[in-house]
Amino acid sequence: MRMTTASTCCYCGVGCGVLIEHDGERILDVAGDPSHPANLGKLCSKGSTLHLTGDLDARALYPELRLGKGLARGRTDWDSALEHAANVFAETIREHGPDSVAFYVSGQLLTEDYYAFNKLARALVGTNNLDSNSRLCMSSAVVGYKRSLGADAPPCAYEDIELADCLLIAGSNMAYAHPVLFRRLEEAKAKRPEMKIIVVDPRRTDTSALADLHLPILPGTDVALFHGLLHILMWEGWIDRRFIDAHTEGFDALKSLVRDYTPAMVADLCGISVDDLQTCARLIGSAPAFLSLWCMGLNQSTAGSAKNSALINLHLATGQIGKPGAGPFSLTGQPNAMGGRETGSLSNLLPGHRDATNAEHRAEVADYWGVEQLPKQPGLSAIELFEAVRAGKIKALWIACTNPAQSLPNQQNVHEALAACPFVVVQEAFFTTETCRHADLLLPAASWGEKEGTVTNSERRISHVRRAVPAPGEARADWAITCDFARRLERPAARPVARHEPHRHRGAAVRPCRRSVARHECRGHASPAFAGGPAGDGEKPSRQPDPPGAEG
Repeated sequence: MRMTTASTCCYCGVGCGVLIEHDGERILDVAGDPSHPANLGKLCSKGSTLHLTGDLDARALYPELRLGKGLARGRTDWDSALEHAANVFAETIREHGPDSVAFYVSGQLLTEDYYAFNKLARALVGTNNLDSNSRLCMSSAVVGYKRSLGADAPPCAYEDIELADCLLIAGSNMAYAHPVLFRRLEEAKAKRPEMKIIVVDPRRTDTSALADLHLPILPGTDVALFHGLLHILMWEGWIDRRFIDAHTEGFDALKSLVRDYTPAMVADLCGISVDDLQTCARLIGSAPAFLSLWCMGLNQSTAGSAKNSALINLHLATGQIGKPGAGPFSLTGQPNAMGGRETGSLSNLLPGHRDATNAEHRAEVADYWGVEQLPKQPGLSAIELFEAVRAGKIKALWIACTNPAQSLPNQQNVHEALAACPFVVVQEAFFTTETCRHADLLLPAASWGEKEGTVTNSERRISHVRRAVPAPGEARADWAITCDFARRLERPAARPVARHEPHRHRGAAVRPCRRSVARHECRGHASPAFAGGPAGDGEKPSRQPDPPGAEG
């Protein structure tokens, strides 16, 4: 008997709704969900072939354990596997302290999975050594939003694409990376030819082919470009002084900074013509509604946070934020990188857009979780974490739903680190990944279509991921594995901590901490410190970010 289950695509951050056709045992086909507001029934080539990705021969089906680095892993049962892991982690913590262990997780996890890992690391183990592969792609946007707007909360929605009068795309080949959104942009342009599209990209791409103006700047000159545009906007009087005075700080310092970024100098630095630079500024400055979209071309950079802030400053200076068709809109790469940011699953964050370095924020979360305090010691970011593993400082490492032995930079160092780490746990759906070769304990996890929870897309829309078929073999949902391990670790660790209970749908354990929740009020900082650096069923949450999945 063929059945249909509505769910959400597991690829990129667009968060498309999908209809899974299945017989209760196998996924047979996938189609776009016309009722889902993120994609309105459209799917890209990846999403439309999701049903072909379930390679059962590559699946991890049962726990595997080895008791020595030179030994092969052998099949074991869940009780033995998790008891062994709990004993090793507890002994490591007792001997070397809580910062001798670490957790490396993924933007492919569900929000409930993220939250469970966060609580495990910080409330039970007592370490901030929890980071995500989202560090490699979205951390620059996190910093840019937080220091420019006060919260990591993109203030835009997909509907703004149709409402924008001028749209700037920087560091993104949307046609390839976010094709469903790009089709939406194409349709908007066809309906409103007067809409102006600017593409900033050193390359000539399918995205730039749609542009009214393509700026093929030299690589690494994004900050200079944005400063140069702001210089012209100020000179021509295309800024919103009333908005600046009412909602921003530091404008005079920023004005002093960009004074030196003259059109001639910026055009020379960026490798473009002065006429194109001035045309770009005019299109932005004269537009009733100006929207910017960007992705990894800005984020994956040694000056990524500076690029983000410099672009956001254009919106703050022109008042192009907080209204239809306007705002700075970072396009998320992974399906739930935004959910991880909301649950605080980077080493410097806490749930609900809180900061791990903020004593008041730590106290709020500790009070909610029922523990005396959360760790003060800053956690290690992804690159630092694996450097610490290689240096022998991290003695036990838990990796979930990501493949750092393939995806992290400096691959030789990563492989050396994993080979030398005394105890590596890999929680993974597929045993064929490069990282699984280094696993002392392999825990089989459920994959897409086999588990239930929520994800948050680029526009902060929370969508339900539904289970259509059972997981093969003994594979379990990621949050269930984490909670089972935590309950076992709690006994030998002997720490007073809130109990880890299974999460109901939409994250029943994620209760809003309503005191001092960061509120998005379009208040922004526009200062040299933020703009500096080298010259060179989907439910839309409110724009006040409470923790995702919160009930009540």
